[in-house]
Amino acid sequence: MRMTRLSALVLAAVTMAAAAGCGGGGGGGGDTGASAGGAGAGDGKIVMGFSQVGAESGWRTANTKSVQESAKAAGIDLKFSDAQQKQENQIKAIRSFIQQKVDVIAFSPVVESGWDTVLKEAKAASIPVILTDRAVDSPDTSLYKTFLGSDFVEEGKKAGQWLVDQYKDSKDPVKIVELQGTTGSAPANDRKAGFGEVIKADPKFEIVASQTGDFTRAKGKEVMEAFLKSTPKIDVLFAHNDDMGLGAIEAIEGAGKVPGKDIKIITIDAVKDGMQALADGKINYIVECSPLLGPQLMDLAKKVVGDEQVPPRVVTEETTFTQEQAKEALPSRQY
Repeated sequence: MRMTRLSALVLAAVTMAAAAGCGGGGGGGGDTGASAGGAGAGDGKIVMGFSQVGAESGWRTANTKSVQESAKAAGIDLKFSDAQQKQENQIKAIRSFIQQKVDVIAFSPVVESGWDTVLKEAKAASIPVILTDRAVDSPDTSLYKTFLGSDFVEEGKKAGQWLVDQYKDSKDPVKIVELQGTTGSAPANDRKAGFGEVIKADPKFEIVASQTGDFTRAKGKEVMEAFLKSTPKIDVLFAHNDDMGLGAIEAIEGAGKVPGKDIKIITIDAVKDGMQALADGKINYIVECSPLLGPQLMDLAKKVVGDEQVPPRVVTEETTFTQEQAKEALPSRQY
């Protein structure tokens, strides 16, 4: 009787262990039982752990969709985690991916600094890392294979150059307010630097107020409301993304002013809502920053897993939009 009961217990334990190794789970970086080489999937698929910044804007939503759809099309098993704009959540997700022994890790860093320790852990586990959309400031570039994304400094320069061209014949001072992206993030740092580099050549341009709007529409509105109360004269708004610019438009209209006329507005991204505001004349100029990085990311992932050489920097191709160009592009806009 005791032997029969013991046999049943052993059989149950074996069955449970087998079930635990069948994968499952899904998004959010949950443990799927994946082992080295993606063998946990049982079908030879590449397993990618991807940590996203969050869902703070229309751009980010489009970026997430591009990554998820492209992974499916490429036959890559994607383990997705949303950091909700917190670095500690991303570090936790990356460590989870390392424990799961995924084949490759990709992530869009919330901020530039503070990644060396966890990236060294990935390197020690022989898991290649791809940076997407945003860079890190680590001096040790061996901690990641490549960085795929836009040239944020160049985006800031394009925004600044449009402004310089618009006011080239004016002798009057131009008062600018700036809605910065998330403090410490690569796009916030670089867009500010690029914009400032271009306008500093002419002393008539002055940034009279600059504050983070965290890349969100709600925060953009809140900060712009404060700017309008504290700054008697505002000629131009430079917003580091469309969503903050759209929030600012609400604040400007609420103050009885006309966006695009009383206050010129320059933004970066070119998502549909922003492009519509540009077509309507509420925004004056948009510098594109494409979120559709998924296909390129999956191509790079296959190459690094296969030990192929990849460029250390892959820059996405982007353009700029005036009101007329926005009207032409809107009907076929994917995001």
